[in-house]
Amino acid sequence: MAAGYLEILRARYAARLLAGTLTGRLPNATAAIAVVLFIRAEGGTYSLAGALAAVYGVANAVGQPLLGRLVDLYGQPRVQLPAALVSALGMGVFAFSGTDPLPVAYLAMVVAGLFTPPLEGGLRALWPSVLRREEQVHTAYAMDAVAQEVMFTVGPLLLTLCASLWSAREALLILNVLGVLGALSVVLSPPSRAWRSAPREAHWLGALRSPGLLALLGAFLFVGIALGSITVAAVSYADDHGGDAVYGWLMAAVGLGALVGGTVYGARQWSGAPERRLRALVALLAVCYLPLTLMPGAVAMTALAALAGVFLAPCIACAFIIVDRHAPRGTVIEAFSWLVTTFTVGASVGTGLAGPVVERGGAVWGFALPGVAGAAALVVLLATGRVLAATGDGAVVAVSSENDPNRAVEPRFSSGDRA
Repeated sequence: MAAGYLEILRARYAARLLAGTLTGRLPNATAAIAVVLFIRAEGGTYSLAGALAAVYGVANAVGQPLLGRLVDLYGQPRVQLPAALVSALGMGVFAFSGTDPLPVAYLAMVVAGLFTPPLEGGLRALWPSVLRREEQVHTAYAMDAVAQEVMFTVGPLLLTLCASLWSAREALLILNVLGVLGALSVVLSPPSRAWRSAPREAHWLGALRSPGLLALLGAFLFVGIALGSITVAAVSYADDHGGDAVYGWLMAAVGLGALVGGTVYGARQWSGAPERRLRALVALLAVCYLPLTLMPGAVAMTALAALAGVFLAPCIACAFIIVDRHAPRGTVIEAFSWLVTTFTVGASVGTGLAGPVVERGGAVWGFALPGVAGAAALVVLLATGRVLAATGDGAVVAVSSENDPNRAVEPRFSSGDRA
């Protein structure tokens, strides 16, 4: 099973790009927790911490596609590294100024979120130039989805470790320094420096002029809602079944399920159009959410939480392939960034919806919400089947040789059945 992943990591620059991207994304992966820890350490309220984290999240959602478009236009080093430095500067100002004056804290959150570099989309744009073969790129997408689960597990642990060893302020600063170093490692690599986007048609909508991409984003808004609502429902369940420890186990189980599902999914080659495969994966995702409404004891519930996460990473990995197929030429990083933004917004909406649902109907209705959202995602995919079947013109262009950076090749693969 691991042979395919090892083959990818042995490719020149692959391990460096993956490790650098994951390290560069640590500030974003831990931002919400870091802000809460820091504000509480400074004596602030949870309401203030939540408001500041929300401002960061909104700014991040706005900034990702905008920066992605700039990367498509001007290349990765010219955008990714300056953005990482400005974002880290924003967090640095926040760490040293705290909440006095409060407007400075909010402005720092806006800057930090808005300028978070789109390293996630940048890595996916680089895979074809590093790996070349279509089946390797698709395996890399699955490995990427699995690595995200590891990062979102390790990141908070690293943050809390730093906070316990030193302070919440120093933990915030350390992770942002690591983020800049990660971005630096990526942008100094030959694949990143050599990468060029395809010539693009000038259009104010950019990647959003693709009907297929819009259909995919519509579906993944509901996938994000499903994931976001689980986090709130799990809190309500844990309150009656053991408290914070049970909540931690439930969230870890969802991540473990996604890790296992993504690993298995990426270990084999899949035939057929990815659009059809995504419909099947989303249907399975929705079905696996439903057993959570049974709300058995903590041990059994943890197992059900792991089952609920199994098809999440495969759905994300399959979506990466579809973005490649539908993004207009010259907009690939912007398109990937829109997927990240949509998923993030969906998770935020899911968290907001689940609160009132749980208050009125209890945890059981909170756990029903992910199944409903998963079904809605499937409905969107079924309703837009024809749009998704009309594959776009491809988007990723990679430089064929680091010794000849002006000669680009189009490694984006054909729109045939092999996916």
